[in-house]
Amino acid sequence: MIRTTLTPLHVAAVTHPGMNGKANEDRFAVSSYRLSEKDSTRSVLAIVSDGIGGHSAGEVAAEMAVETISLKVAQSDARSPVDILDNAIQAASDEIAAKAKDSTQRLGMGTTCACAWVIGNRLFTASVGDSRIYLLRSGNLLQLTIDHTWVQEAMDKGILDPQEARSHPNQHVIRRYLGSPKTPRVDNRLRLASDETDTQSVSNQGLHLHPGDMILLCTDGLTDVVEPQEMAPLVRGVAIQAGAQALVDLANARGGKDNVTVVILLVPRAERPPEKTERIFWQWAVIGFLGVILAALILSALAWVLLSLILPPI
Repeated sequence: MIRTTLTPLHVAAVTHPGMNGKANEDRFAVSSYRLSEKDSTRSVLAIVSDGIGGHSAGEVAAEMAVETISLKVAQSDARSPVDILDNAIQAASDEIAAKAKDSTQRLGMGTTCACAWVIGNRLFTASVGDSRIYLLRSGNLLQLTIDHTWVQEAMDKGILDPQEARSHPNQHVIRRYLGSPKTPRVDNRLRLASDETDTQSVSNQGLHLHPGDMILLCTDGLTDVVEPQEMAPLVRGVAIQAGAQALVDLANARGGKDNVTVVILLVPRAERPPEKTERIFWQWAVIGFLGVILAALILSALAWVLLSLILPPI
């Protein structure tokens, strides 16, 4: 693909270390491309990563994830987006695991990642960990990704309900992350309904986006303290940068216990074509104006003829 400076989507991003004095171990990137010299189809890749592991190791892992995934995707031909994302994420995980062995301070470092790749008007997603991707469409907020956490597995098995999961001591135990000793399985489920099977969710890859659709990527610094039903009103009907900032501000107002990052991609709305009645009005207005000019010219010609007949020659 060929990197471009212009993006076909509106983009906003805000990241904040939170209110507890922690270093910001979140990282994000948004890149825009066209597919090739011969194919001008536009492409946008957004990545959010939340590093884990102390002594600055988390931010190293998150930075490596963003850089490696961005590079691998940029080097691709975009023909098999799901496979490309899988390979890029797994390559990043292996590089992080290898880097962790270089220093005892970095031993065990890792990171989550959530990737949203828009090619033309189609959305492809991939995730590992508990960073999330949402879709806001027609006022409804849908969580497209599924957390890879102990409590999510417990809810899936019916052991916990959502209310119990929120306050459970294992809430932040991640079951899958980049940099783990065993290369993690990338999650390609793009869930549009809670009753979908995993196979159905995977088949949603390549989802056709509509004008006005909003894709929201975020780390758990937001979702730990802000409910999904609270997010939509904050980003709906406002400038997306202001919406992203409002989400981060709310997370910090509720304690800001963790780093928080929000990235928003908005599909532009098509300009509304003139209504049929408006077009008809302007068509008749132009015809009427031309008619007035023509009538004036005819009257002027007649007046000149009459005057030449009445007045004697000089």
